[in-house]
Amino acid sequence: MSESKIVAQELAELDKKHFLHPTSSIQQQQEQGPGFIFTKGEGVYLEDVSGKKLIDGMSSLWNVNIGHGRKELGQAAMEQMNKLAFSSCFATFSNEPAIRLAAKLAEITPGNLNTTFFTSGGSEANDTTYKLARHYWILKGRPEKKKIISRKRSYHGVAMGATSATGLKPFRDFTNSLAPDFYYVDNLSAQSLREMVEAEGPESIAAFVAEPVQGAGGVHIAPENYFKEVRKVCDDYDILFITDEVITGFGRTGKTFGIEHYGVVPDMMCFAKGVTSGYAQLGGVVLSESMFEDFKELSVGTLLHGYTYSGHPMACAVALKNIEIIENENLIENAKNMGEELLKGFKWIQGERKLVGDVRGLGLMGAVEIESKVHGKGPLSPMIVNEAAKQGLICRSVVFDDMDTLVFSPPLTINKQEIESLINILHDSIYAIEQKFL
Repeated sequence: MSESKIVAQELAELDKKHFLHPTSSIQQQQEQGPGFIFTKGEGVYLEDVSGKKLIDGMSSLWNVNIGHGRKELGQAAMEQMNKLAFSSCFATFSNEPAIRLAAKLAEITPGNLNTTFFTSGGSEANDTTYKLARHYWILKGRPEKKKIISRKRSYHGVAMGATSATGLKPFRDFTNSLAPDFYYVDNLSAQSLREMVEAEGPESIAAFVAEPVQGAGGVHIAPENYFKEVRKVCDDYDILFITDEVITGFGRTGKTFGIEHYGVVPDMMCFAKGVTSGYAQLGGVVLSESMFEDFKELSVGTLLHGYTYSGHPMACAVALKNIEIIENENLIENAKNMGEELLKGFKWIQGERKLVGDVRGLGLMGAVEIESKVHGKGPLSPMIVNEAAKQGLICRSVVFDDMDTLVFSPPLTINKQEIESLINILHDSIYAIEQKFL
């Protein structure tokens, strides 16, 4: 037996015994071991312990925007760690990378978004927005405004508040004690939001939160005027509007932030993932200038909310270098152009394969729906995902309610030839499953 196989077996056994995986089947892990043990990444490719290379059609978790193996980020992390690896930002302490990054975010975020509260990731960012929204209304003398409305098919994370805001019921069913005062409306109807506000009473609603493009729920793209109508509902009833840009931020949709496609500005914006391309753990919330002015005017004493790693110097230094690369390499424009190529490829597959229903995309976020009614065999997208992995492509299956969907979000560095490879593997994988069921 080769040395690599021996190492792979050893690691697989240790994995099964000691590693409880996030968002994974425990039973599958115990029966089959880890699906892949990755040891290397370069560009749009990941390589496992056996030497198998795969196109990372998901940017891992929608987040490796500048691609794998970028030594510049390792260099930025090392230089910052050699100077100051960590220091607290509690009690008004600060550090240069956090300050520089907050200023950069004020520059690149839409409209009057101007002040950042840093977290370690997206779930924390979402929890923070809900707490800040409720605290804001307390400061304004309106503590009864505490309800948070989100959308069905939304995903906002797995911390307690973020889980409670998530519009995918299986995530909420995971726990038997959700946070109170969370409500859900139709994901593509602003009228549904207005009706909910009027039914519950606008005096009780703190905020409405939405992803500019729903990601983990199946890449659902809002109608053209949806967010303008949402902004009007929030303005009409004095409700804070929050956008969750954890997936859609930093070029993913072909704009710096997804909400820029719709010509509106939120009161708060969550971010994470693409801010460092996954090279360091970082997230945050950007507040509008007017909200921050109210906080400054009305706050007394200490803002009793914060995380150990809020404003982490090394993570912020990595984020600054990551944003610099996105700008210098015109990756947002590339995301727009390659997104058009990706969608063109999906439409070609749609015309070739009977199993394929609707296809859609915005920038380098895309979805291919599988027509379960064609075969009547239940969800097939998980089988297609497994087949694609065998053929050298990582993608993701979304199976909730009536959805049977494949979703994609490759690195923003992807080129036309790599898009063609992705499309060919996807086509052949769907064909292989069709052969079994049609």
